[in-house]
Amino acid sequence: MKGNAARRSRKSSSNGVRQPQSGRFEALLQWLGWPSDVRGSGNESPSLPRYDDFRLSYQQFIAAACIGCAIAFLAAYLVYHSFVLSMLLAVTGLCAPRMYRAAQLQRRRDRLKLQFKEALYSLASSLAAGRSVENAFIAAIEDLKLMYPDPRTELLQEFIIVRHRLDHAEPLEHALRQFAERARIDDISGFADVFAACKRSGGDLVEVMKRSSQSIGEKLEVEQEIAVMVAQKRFEARIMMAVPFVFLAFLSFAAPDYMAPLYSGAGYLLLTAGLAVLLLCFWFIQKIMSIQV
Repeated sequence: MKGNAARRSRKSSSNGVRQPQSGRFEALLQWLGWPSDVRGSGNESPSLPRYDDFRLSYQQFIAAACIGCAIAFLAAYLVYHSFVLSMLLAVTGLCAPRMYRAAQLQRRRDRLKLQFKEALYSLASSLAAGRSVENAFIAAIEDLKLMYPDPRTELLQEFIIVRHRLDHAEPLEHALRQFAERARIDDISGFADVFAACKRSGGDLVEVMKRSSQSIGEKLEVEQEIAVMVAQKRFEARIMMAVPFVFLAFLSFAAPDYMAPLYSGAGYLLLTAGLAVLLLCFWFIQKIMSIQV
């Protein structure tokens, strides 16, 4: 009995040690973009899509990780000319899925804002024609299908969800509030708040639709103008980041004797310092280029 109790105590203590380690490992995988299911058991009903998060598929994660590791290995080998050190530094390429996920998330949010602006135009036209608010949202589904034939279009799916909620006698403002909470976009959240206030106080919904669509359209135009101006500078920044590696490769091939002192003694410190400065410049450029309107 004492032996069984001791084994149980050792097992419980070992489980107590492993659980935090597994939790940290899962948190690291989630931070990197691993498409793990964090919604609980499989008996739960699938949740509605959220637009403040983007989950990669396994194929996307593996492809982005392989490309990132290959680029990191090549860059490290051009700098250090060491296969072992390059293999170790190639692990940093596992951050590529996280960067790819962030880019895809931003693209999806931009698409949703553009689709929402088009939907507001349709809603304003339906309300001006004399339809009720609920019928205007239902009629907007057909307009969205004409503009976006793909059934996977984000806002088309959301309006279909709104229609199902209306079929189950759920208030429209509550359905819009649920959509705004999942979208986490200021324009949609502001529209949901104004729409709920107008429904309670009897405000002019047609004017609200027109002003909201005009405001979102002006904001999108400003964002597109900024994107056009920044696109050229972003391309130039990528070229500037690639030039040092191309220069190292050229000198290593054309004048290996000239580069030999860098691969012995304090030369590795100079190479490491140069690489660190280059990465710092890359981070600083990304911060400058990320302009929020």
